[in-house]
Amino acid sequence: MKKIYYRLLIAVLIMPLCATAQKVRVAVAANAQFVSEALATEFKRTTGITAEMIVGSSGKLTAQIEQGAPFDVFLSADTKYPQALYDKGLTTQKPKTYALGVLVLWTIKDIRPSLPILARSQVKKIAIANPELAPYGQAAMECLKVNRISGLLKDKLVIGESIAQVNQYLLTGAVEAAFTARSVVMDPELKDKGNWTVIDPRTYHPMRQGVVILKTAANAESAQKFYDFLFSDAAKKIFEQYGYR
Repeated sequence: MKKIYYRLLIAVLIMPLCATAQKVRVAVAANAQFVSEALATEFKRTTGITAEMIVGSSGKLTAQIEQGAPFDVFLSADTKYPQALYDKGLTTQKPKTYALGVLVLWTIKDIRPSLPILARSQVKKIAIANPELAPYGQAAMECLKVNRISGLLKDKLVIGESIAQVNQYLLTGAVEAAFTARSVVMDPELKDKGNWTVIDPRTYHPMRQGVVILKTAANAESAQKFYDFLFSDAAKKIFEQYGYR
């Protein structure tokens, strides 16, 4: 009887250790940097599994995955990049849209954001993510072209590697305006920094944010749990709080 008791005791002591040892490595597009932290916190609370977030531009993360980077799940700013990985046989399934991204124009505090004001002298520099690597940068360029002001503003544009670098340019005062994600300006720590306005979604292609599980996932079970969690009511509520559609 004592042996059974001690075995049960050891099992109880070991179980929490096993739970805390679980981890999933998630490659995250920079626009989702802040919401992903909130998602990781809720995921940890409900499953006991740690989600480690690796942030970068969608294009750069895709290149890293193709070169064998040890990620389990990939959250892209659109479905283009995960679709490319699927076509190359690197994912367990086709990409699935987990949210729709929203583009905003963000300015420093003494400037009221609008497209016309970008041409005025008080705006000397405008940050935009590299349209070759970042869907939000591509959407911003589409917006400028649709409004026929891309040529007028070309000498003011400062290209960032990702949305994260664009945000840094504005927050440090290197630029007076920046095109970024609504999920950034709705983060509790940033929502009172400067002014922002939503860009008309009719001026750029919809940014269907896609997710895939990678075939090389070292933690397949945890990866599947995180993937399923993204489509739960709890995750949807978090996405709404950060301004996704």
